[in-house]
Amino acid sequence: MQRRTLMSMAGASALGLALPARAQVTDLSDAINKAGRQRMLSQRMGKAWLALLQNVEKTSAQMVLDKSMALFDRQLTELKGFAPTPDVQATYSKLDAAWSDYKSALVGKAPSRDGAATLLQLDAKVLALAHQGTVQYEAALSKPVGKLVNVAGRQRMLTQRMAKFYLAATLPVDASVAAAEIGKARSEFTAAMELLRNAPEATLRIKDELLLGDAQWVFFDMALRQLQEGAQRPKPMADVFVSSENLLTVMDRVTGLYSALKA
Repeated sequence: MQRRTLMSMAGASALGLALPARAQVTDLSDAINKAGRQRMLSQRMGKAWLALLQNVEKTSAQMVLDKSMALFDRQLTELKGFAPTPDVQATYSKLDAAWSDYKSALVGKAPSRDGAATLLQLDAKVLALAHQGTVQYEAALSKPVGKLVNVAGRQRMLTQRMAKFYLAATLPVDASVAAAEIGKARSEFTAAMELLRNAPEATLRIKDELLLGDAQWVFFDMALRQLQEGAQRPKPMADVFVSSENLLTVMDRVTGLYSALKA
C-alpha cells in the first residue's frame, strides 16, 4: 500500500472516530461499544502524545489527541448517565477522577521525555477502569452478543496499545516491558480475530470487514516488527502510527456491526 493511501486513510479514521453518529447511549449493546471505545481512547491518546514528543506525524497526532480527548469526555458523561446499577456508577465516578489526572498530564505542558513514564502510568489506570466498566455493562446485558461486542471493541484498544508501546520503546521508556506488551497484545489480537470470524453471530458483512482487518493487520504487524530490527527512524514510527489508525478504523466498524445485532 502506498504511503499516500495510508495517510489519507489515517486522516479519515481520525475524523470518523471522533464523532460517532449517535450522541447518546441507546441500549446495553451500545453501552458496551462505547465503554470499550473508552479503553481504546486511553491508549490512542498516549500514542498521540508520544508521537508529538518524537515529531512523528505531528499534524495527524495533534488532531488524534484533540478529538480523542473530546470524545472521551463526551462518552464518559453518556456512560455515567446510563449506568444501570450503583456499582457501574461507582466505576465511572472512579474513571472520572483517573481521567482528570490523565487529562492534566496530556495537556498541562508540552510532551517531554521526563514525563513519559508518568503518562504511561496514568493511562494504565484509565484503561483498567474503562475495562472494568465495559465488563460490567457486558454482565448487565448477559447475552452472548455482549461478549462479542466486548471482544471486538477490545481489538480497537490493542491496535492503539501496540502502537503506543512501539513509540515508548523508541524513546526508550521501559523498552523491555514495551516489547513484551507488544508481543502479548499481538497474540491476543490474532486469537480474538479467530473468535470473531468463527462466531455463529458473524454475518457476511462482519466477515468481509474482518477480512479487510486481516489485510490491514499485515501492514501494521510489518511496521511493528521493525522494532525488533532496531529501527527508530522517523519513517518506521510514522508507519506504525498510520497503520494503527487504519486498522482501528476497520475494527471500529466491526464492533459497531456486532453492537447493532439484536441481542
